[in-house]
Amino acid sequence: MSGKNMPGGRLRALVVCAVTAVVLSVPVSSARAAVLRDVLLVGNSQSGSVSFIDGRTYQNLGSFNVIPDLQQRLAEMDPIQRAGYETVKQIEGGDRFVDDVQLSLNGETLYVSRGNLDDASAFDLVSGRQLWHTRLDGFHADHAALSPDGTRYVISATTAQVAEMLDPETGAVTGRFTTGTYPHQNDYTPDGKYIYNSSIGITSLPKALEALKGSFQLTKVDATTLQVVKTWKFPHGIRPNLVAPDGNTLYAQQSYLNGFIKYDLAQSKIVATVTMPYSDHGKSLSPDDYPQNSAHHGLALSGDGAKLCDVGTIDDYAAIVGTSDLSTKGVVNYPVDSLPYWGTSSVDGRRCFVSLSKANAVSVIDYDTATEVARVPVGVFPQRERIGQAAPEAIAALTPAG
Repeated sequence: MSGKNMPGGRLRALVVCAVTAVVLSVPVSSARAAVLRDVLLVGNSQSGSVSFIDGRTYQNLGSFNVIPDLQQRLAEMDPIQRAGYETVKQIEGGDRFVDDVQLSLNGETLYVSRGNLDDASAFDLVSGRQLWHTRLDGFHADHAALSPDGTRYVISATTAQVAEMLDPETGAVTGRFTTGTYPHQNDYTPDGKYIYNSSIGITSLPKALEALKGSFQLTKVDATTLQVVKTWKFPHGIRPNLVAPDGNTLYAQQSYLNGFIKYDLAQSKIVATVTMPYSDHGKSLSPDDYPQNSAHHGLALSGDGAKLCDVGTIDDYAAIVGTSDLSTKGVVNYPVDSLPYWGTSSVDGRRCFVSLSKANAVSVIDYDTATEVARVPVGVFPQRERIGQAAPEAIAALTPAG
């Protein structure tokens, strides 16, 4: 029987069945991912908020307050904890409430490392409810990372010289591993099997006492057992760093270095040191004036692996550098004392996002042309930036921008 001769009711039933079969054949995760929105999360350290920037149009979508419990957290501190809080606050030059930020895979939960509150917290973005908070060892919470499958959350407890593993669902500490002195950055390998943790040493000591700052170390850890697989020692504190897609090449900024190094992990040696030019402002500073010992602080890699985005913190610029010959392809200059402080690549790998801490903005740089294509106002003292995907309901619940 042809379709045009088939009874209407039967035809409609077959169409419904066919459509249902197609819908059911699409994995739920794929259907869910299709509605999530690419975003850049910007941790506004002093204002205690996270700005959400559209990952492709660079529109400021709004912000979320991550310290609604500030007075309660301060009131809960015992005298030793409060003294630690005040000491870290003085060293940092003020409150740093947001150190790192991540989004859950469903785009509805925000995880925050809360700097000198020395804790981590999770928030339901749709309801605005705080789900949990966990105080860490020591007195300062630093960089964090969410595993690729979203089931583990690792965060550096700086002054305790450990990184702690938390359950993202409950905030419970499920393990920890030892690090170098003052652990800083954490990064999962793409397959989720390993974690790289880097240490910066005691930044409050002057450069003349660098030998007393402790162990400057890159630590590779089994992400499941939290057993240390290998360590590498460095002559200076390891600032922002990244492992190239080949799994062997490490690019890293180091304390006091106006540039970055290229390092061979297999051979355990520096293969190139790239010294970048000082700006007039950079020349006017002594090393002990550098923010937390950082001359350059912010490093990102383009999606094709051909270019680096090197953030010149004391120099007020960001440089695009080719990875093949380590030559500078172009420089974006910022107003004096903008304090560019972090670099992250866009989801398509074509742009570099640079946080301008003292300008309360994010600069968007095109890798191919080495030019700034947008500048987005955000909250007060933006530092860490992370890319993620947010649910429409989460975006709708944000506090509107500006």
